[in-house]
Amino acid sequence: MVLDDLRVQSLKRAGGGWSYTIVWPDGTVDEEADSYLRTHEGSGTQKTYAYYLVDHLRWRVREGLSTPSVTLLDLFRYLGAVGAKVHMPFGQPWRMPPKRPYGTSALQVLSSCLKGFYLHQCTLRCVNGELRDALKARRLPTQADRDRALLGHVKTSMPANPLAPARRGPRRHPKMLPDGARPGLLDVVNTARDRMAVIWLSDSSLRIGGLTGLHLVDLHLRDNAQCGECESPHIHVCHRWGNANRAAAKIKPDWSMVDGVITKGEIYRVSPAMVSSYFQYMTTEYAQHAGSHGMLMIQLAGAHRGAPWSADAARGMLRRAGRRAGLPGRIKPQAFRHQFTNNIMDVTGNDPQVAQAVGNWSSAQMVDEVYGHPDLHSPEFIAALNSVWGDEE
Repeated sequence: MVLDDLRVQSLKRAGGGWSYTIVWPDGTVDEEADSYLRTHEGSGTQKTYAYYLVDHLRWRVREGLSTPSVTLLDLFRYLGAVGAKVHMPFGQPWRMPPKRPYGTSALQVLSSCLKGFYLHQCTLRCVNGELRDALKARRLPTQADRDRALLGHVKTSMPANPLAPARRGPRRHPKMLPDGARPGLLDVVNTARDRMAVIWLSDSSLRIGGLTGLHLVDLHLRDNAQCGECESPHIHVCHRWGNANRAAAKIKPDWSMVDGVITKGEIYRVSPAMVSSYFQYMTTEYAQHAGSHGMLMIQLAGAHRGAPWSADAARGMLRRAGRRAGLPGRIKPQAFRHQFTNNIMDVTGNDPQVAQAVGNWSSAQMVDEVYGHPDLHSPEFIAALNSVWGDEE
């Protein structure tokens, strides 16, 4: 924790869950940041924006700026100092080693945070009308914008963010697991819980927050469960704000409990191997150490034995297991999701609709852009080349 500078302060809520604000070294709350972060209460965005915003406010203090005096050029200078490509002098770089400059995705989130923060403050306090007007820029709608809108054919403009980085080209293919990752990890894991985590991540598109946030009532590991939403064994990933381990599902569809049965949420089908690893874990380690919290993944050692297992602890387990197995690179949970979707695309002949449904992706178009690729060794590809080349040498 940084005690001699602006810092992010987490606050545990009485009803469960956490809130985030920004405080000064003497402990007083920064009213500007707090009023903006309150607009994102109860969402993961609040935490993300708090850490981006505190970095900007520290830079603003160094530059001697405030909300009434900051200009659009000042914001461009800040973006250049943290890693954006700006065609102007921006002064001394702000993110120095061991910190790394922000990448494109981080800059997109940062630009959204800055635009929202200054629009909120300028409107609320009736100051800096020039900056407010500059941030309210508009642009012509694209075809994708029209397709997403209910009455897209009548749209004439869309909100634009002048701070956002230039739109990058085609999405690069995400990083997959190294060859032999699953058997290699299963050979070196030390507990039934860790084995279950590897199998569940490998055989589904679960995110790590969804896995560590599961409760026992979310599991319907039998045919024709009472929820009536899936005939095969499945699980319901439900976003809960007040999980003791702070694990939360990224996607937040509505869910409910009816007569003790979970319904709705994100539904993932489970494989026989997932069911088998679950019963092995439940009848051994979980039965010995389980607490009364009702969550699936628990700690197996230490002072907090039996407490819910956190997402950070799961990431650490995968990282250490990858080193023991001699796998190249760092094993990350999202690589399992990418690998699973890529495998589905290979099996279905690059059908993004099936991959979207199986992997619970929000957009089939995104799946096709990221994971769709021709099989350069398929008979169809070779036949097409031979047809074009002809028989002549």
